[in-house]
Amino acid sequence: MKKIGFLSFGHWTPSPQSQTRSASDVLLQSIDLAVAAEELGADGAYYRVHHFANQLSSPFPLLAAIGAKTSKIEIGTGVIDMRYENPYYMIEDASSADLISGRRLQLGISRGSPEQVIEGYRYFGHTPVEGTDHAEMAREHTRTFLDLLEGKGFAEPNPRPMFPNPPGLLRLEPHSEGLRERIWWGAGNRQTAQWAAEQGMNLMSSTLLTEDTGIPFHQLQAEQIELFRKTWAVSGHAYQPRVSVSRSIFPIVNDVDRAYFGGQADGEDQVGYIDGGIARFGKSYAGEPDRLIEELAADEAVAAADTVLLTVPNQLGVDYCAHVMDALLTEVAPALGWR
Repeated sequence: MKKIGFLSFGHWTPSPQSQTRSASDVLLQSIDLAVAAEELGADGAYYRVHHFANQLSSPFPLLAAIGAKTSKIEIGTGVIDMRYENPYYMIEDASSADLISGRRLQLGISRGSPEQVIEGYRYFGHTPVEGTDHAEMAREHTRTFLDLLEGKGFAEPNPRPMFPNPPGLLRLEPHSEGLRERIWWGAGNRQTAQWAAEQGMNLMSSTLLTEDTGIPFHQLQAEQIELFRKTWAVSGHAYQPRVSVSRSIFPIVNDVDRAYFGGQADGEDQVGYIDGGIARFGKSYAGEPDRLIEELAADEAVAAADTVLLTVPNQLGVDYCAHVMDALLTEVAPALGWR
């Protein structure tokens, strides 16, 4: 049994071929897609976060709106770039969205992906401390965020406050109990997966890794998951972690599917470069359900994960993305034992 959700990048473009031609289209359709996914019986609605791009950016208003419109489905991010975040303000936003949703938030965070602009985090007021780099700044923001999630008081109260204070040091409000255990780290390689385990974060692994050892992507990702779990086991955390992997999976069950994705039926891993370093990209899965069942059964990382996030082509619109999820849930997942 696995939790199955979707991951939307939230693209929009004014092209007449796109069903999302504006930011408004993407935001409203993101809510509608989460509602549709819940009705289909999917377990999660997750959204990418990119700045300076025609994609979803500030996630918390969207997550709160989805939380108010749904009742069961997990809602989350994959991932928030912590180089851009003020962890103190983020605590208030995340806790508010979590409480609105009835504590269904699953928050994926990370160092982030390659940027649209040069050092975009500086425009948000964040500069690495001398002697460190942007990756270490993201990790420091993360450590602060995780500490604040514990809900311990740290701020000296005003002796003459506008409103009465409880005794002792004050914490940020609102506080959402349990959110600390629902934070995920988007790890790009085996080393950062181990760091995530040490920090007590769940593991979120996508369709690319910023390393390559020559073995197939799914096997390298399975190694990452194994190292994460081994590190977690010796780190002394009081709860069990979760692991998600993202996959592009397109069951071909009609002529429209064949027109869109029939040409990807023989996809393979790709090796390239990101931020000047080598990376391995996982293949897309497209084909008749019987073929997908056979191929996914051999995916070692999917087997090792408890959660699978289906990357959806959001520019094709809510109805088509819901169709892709429905085909996966009904034609593929039961035969694999995921349902």
